[in-house]
Amino acid sequence: MMGNDAWGNGMWAGHGLWMLVIAVLMVIPAWRICQRVGYPGVMGLLILVPLLNLGLLYFLAFSDWPANKKEQE
Repeated sequence: MMGNDAWGNGMWAGHGLWMLVIAVLMVIPAWRICQRVGYPGVMGLLILVPLLNLGLLYFLAFSDWPANKKEQE
């Protein structure tokens, strides 16, 4: 019924591509930050989950970082 007009498959494929680009641009810095402060980089994937992304940011902001503990020893 629907062709490749504004509501067809062509438009949704473009949105999916942009969502993938945005996801990669968000995950890479979050992954690196988690690694640098001493947590597993996989925690950076939480940045993609709504509400858990805020939890991750607050956790990183207010927790004691394992990397700092290693420097003090």
